[in-house]
This record gives sequence, C-alpha cells and structure tokens, in this order.
Amino acid sequence: MTKRKERIDRGIKVRSDGIYALNSYREILYLAFPRLLPVVGLLAVVPFFSLYWQEVIASTAIYALLAVSWELLYMTGLISLGQSLFYGVGAYIAGALNASWGFPIYLTVPIATVGGGLLCALMLLPVLRLRGIYFAMVTLVLPLMFSRLVEATRILGGTNGLTGIDSFPNHWISFCLIQIALLVAFFGFRRLEGSDYGLVIKGINDNDRAIMSSGINIYWYKTQVLFLAGAVGCFAGAYGAHHDMFAGMPGFALDYSILPIAAAAVGGMGSFAGPLLGAFILVPLSEILRALGALRIVFYGLFLVFAVVGLPEGLFHFIRRKYEQIERWVEVDK
Repeated sequence: MTKRKERIDRGIKVRSDGIYALNSYREILYLAFPRLLPVVGLLAVVPFFSLYWQEVIASTAIYALLAVSWELLYMTGLISLGQSLFYGVGAYIAGALNASWGFPIYLTVPIATVGGGLLCALMLLPVLRLRGIYFAMVTLVLPLMFSRLVEATRILGGTNGLTGIDSFPNHWISFCLIQIALLVAFFGFRRLEGSDYGLVIKGINDNDRAIMSSGINIYWYKTQVLFLAGAVGCFAGAYGAHHDMFAGMPGFALDYSILPIAAAAVGGMGSFAGPLLGAFILVPLSEILRALGALRIVFYGLFLVFAVVGLPEGLFHFIRRKYEQIERWVEVDK
C-alpha cells in the first residue's frame, strides 16, 4: 500500500460557499472572518499603535494601493513595470494645483485622482495593442523619461521639486483617509472581479481572440482598466504629496514600481488580497530591518528569495487553502 495526500473542502466551506445555506453563527463567522479582518485591523487595531508605526502603516497603505492597482492590470493581461508613473503623475498634479494655483486639498486629491487616471490612460492608449514584455517595457520607460524631462527642462520645480504643499488638517484625518481609501479600492476591485465585467477582463487575459470573436471591443475594456488602475495609483501619489508636503522626481523612483510587484509575488498573484498581504509584510519588514544598516538589503533579499521559492503560489493562497481545506493521507492501491 502507498499513500498520497488528499485535499478536500471543509464541510462548513461547502455549505457556506453559496451564502444560502448558513446554519449557525459559527458558519456566519467562518464566512465573515476573512472579510472583517482587514477592516478591523486597519480601523480598530492600528490606531492604537505608536505614532511612528502609524506612519509606517500609512506608507504601507500607499504601496498596497499601488499593488492592488497592479493586480487589476495583471488580471487583464497587462504587465506593468511602471507603477511609479501613476504615483508620480498624481503627486505632481496635486502638488502643482495646491502650491502653484492655491487649490484646497479637498479639490486637489479628487482632481489628481480622476485627471491623473485619464492622463495615464491616454499616455498608454497607443501601446494597448502590445502584450507581454513589450507593454511592460513601455511602462518601465515612461516614468524614467518623465523624471529626466523634469530634470532637463526644470519644469515643476526641476530637481528641487514642489515644496510648500499644504498638509492634511491633522494626523487622524491623514491616517484614516488612506486606510479607508485602501479598503474601498480593495473591496471595490474584489466586487468588480466577481461581476460580469470581471469575467470579461479575465477572459481577455485568458484568450483575448475568443473575446474579440464574440464582438467585444477588448481595447475599450483595457482602456477602462487602465483608467481604474491609474486613478488608484494617482490617488496614492496625491495623498503622498500632501502627506509629505513635497512632490518631485522621487515620485518616479523605481521603488514605487518594484515593491508592488514584489508584494504581489510574496502575497500571491491572482487575488487582490495577495498583493495587499504582501505589502503589509514587506514594508514593515523593511522598517524592522533598518537597524541592521548595510546588511538590511541582504536579509531583505534573502527573505524575498525564501518566500518566493518556498511558497511560489503566494502566502495568501497558502493560508486560504489551509483555511478552506483539510489535508489527509489516503491509501492508494498499486
């Protein structure tokens, strides 16, 4: 007799999967716990942290927004290596409106979010027919090109950037705004994923030719996805400009492009919860390792290697499987 490992869904998962056969409060809690965890964690637990760690969590939420927007593009088959484009455009629009034209914060952030999303979608519109590495290379080049353009022409403050940008009225408004925005983007995209619209954009990733043969304009859908992802990234940039009271060339830095992808790889691609979880692991870990000085990047890199090699599916998918399934050894006849 030989044995093999078998995975079966938990009975409570089978009964509650359709959300129409909940028999007890235990099953309701089983279904609601994963959804309530980020809400309770961000809005009820994190506010009790020290001021330093609240700032770290706010910075983490910025990267999480970029990671969630990257996942939306990935779901449509658009691989982006330039999330810093969204962040930088949003930061510069909000900073210029506030510092140069005196627009208040409650106008600069919405304008930068919507206007930046439209601008980024228009910039990438000519290359929507490119796929794979070709589209990714264009997204990588654009933020580098913009940073060099600002440096050479000295527009928008040049290398000094835009200073004198208004900050948020107080710390709690700043902190709660980014957390609520992250939850809205996360649950909104999850809702979008489960809708008919989400099925179409997933189909574009799986087999775009079949979707086109059905009479659906896939480039119109890709444009919409670009706008949604760009708007989320530009909001992160607008928030960052007012939070730091500065907008400049660092907004186009590779950190805002690489770390969201690393968060998706560690957390698990194919689900919006994966990049969110990855961001809330990598950014605080980077702060914890700061005390190691020059060795910080070594241990950080080792963690990334072990995480990707040890759990190639992603940490979220591993946790989800353990939460929803039972593993047991069964005998197999030779």
